[in-house]
Amino acid sequence: MPKILVLAKIIEGDLNPFDGAALETALRVKDAEVTVISMCPKTAEPALRALTRLGVHHVTLLTDRVYAGSDTLATSYILSLAVKRAGYDMIFCGRQTTDGDTGQVGPCLAEMLGIPCLTNVMKEPIIGEGKIECVTRFGEESAALPALLTFERMCNLRAPSIFSREKDIEILTNDHIGADPALCGLGGSPTRVLSVEENDKGRRRCTFISSAELPALLDSLAGEQAKTEEYPEAENKMEHIAVIGKKPYARAAALAKRVTVIESTDADEICDQVKSLDPDAVLWAADLWGRRTAPRLSARLSCGLCADCTELETDGETLFMHRPARSGNVVAKIKCVTRPQTATVRCAEGSGGLIIAAGKGIEDKLEAVKKMAEKYGAELCASRPLVDEGKMPYSSQIGLTGRNAAPAVYLAIGISGAVRHTCAIENAGKIIAWNPDNSARIFDYADYGIVEEF
Repeated sequence: MPKILVLAKIIEGDLNPFDGAALETALRVKDAEVTVISMCPKTAEPALRALTRLGVHHVTLLTDRVYAGSDTLATSYILSLAVKRAGYDMIFCGRQTTDGDTGQVGPCLAEMLGIPCLTNVMKEPIIGEGKIECVTRFGEESAALPALLTFERMCNLRAPSIFSREKDIEILTNDHIGADPALCGLGGSPTRVLSVEENDKGRRRCTFISSAELPALLDSLAGEQAKTEEYPEAENKMEHIAVIGKKPYARAAALAKRVTVIESTDADEICDQVKSLDPDAVLWAADLWGRRTAPRLSARLSCGLCADCTELETDGETLFMHRPARSGNVVAKIKCVTRPQTATVRCAEGSGGLIIAAGKGIEDKLEAVKKMAEKYGAELCASRPLVDEGKMPYSSQIGLTGRNAAPAVYLAIGISGAVRHTCAIENAGKIIAWNPDNSARIFDYADYGIVEEF
């Protein structure tokens, strides 16, 4: 009987939906013993008790005041002790949480445990003798067991049977786990949040037109040039920044006197080079590979990592990192107190003359949008709902959990304009929004708007 540990987080009384997909997948594994472990405040107990009605064999709440304020590295350390205590063949968890959006705990934990990690799993895995096979955002992948898997929202958690009853859950404190208090909580966290502000960046003044005027508008904008990435030069530069791959080079060059590019994609080699170079900071691109690999390096070096940074600044010694949080509704300013200071940074991808992006609002008219993109020679992209439903590939996803886009013209059709989407298109030259709802948020971030059915 395979033993599957599912790591789950309760956020404002509800199970993190990505963790819900991981739990549902575990419950579908034939003859598996499923245990849920959650590191949360004691207030999460009712929501965790409810999970016992789903067929889960065991639920453990890991809670202690010493854990309060733990960042991803400290959280991974605490969880590593808990899962070692429980024993496992596989560990399942969500790709990320909806409050932090970092996606770091899974890879970081796997590194601490010394086991393989497959991220962004899209379909139910095939479990064989000593190995597991998956379809991920990277393609078809496999790993030897034991292994850790992080799941996309590829399925919904089942509802409890009307005949099921809640069972008791196990509550463990640090007296049971034995974590070093110096490595837990705020004091043991290498990343520190300095400030949090509402994210209202990227607002524009919208001029409304009719759909009949769109062809002429697109023709008039045809000569527009895509924006290039330009970053202000720091007044006081850091001595040395290493970048993994060339994508973050421009950002690093604006912040440091010397920039070293590490081209390797091998985690062991990257770690060795970083140790040898001893840079002040290390920057990764916030792409799929960077999000999977950077947390593992963070665990190896016991250094802080800030995810999905949209802005960076420095006073010559400290790297100040700005990143969207809480689904993009706020921007947090963060620093690392360990060295090297590390971050994954969002780099504009797929920039060009014209991008046409489809949203949930026109999922039944996707073929018409595709024909429109072909007509204008545009790159076809999408918001997250269409990608989550498998109607568009992940490579096309624009948004906080996808990629940034800075084309000359960005035409959003059927997209409501959630913060997690608009934060990724704020550097586009001109933005045109097409949505039948005149109160849609997307119009606050567009230069032109069409309030009609597509």
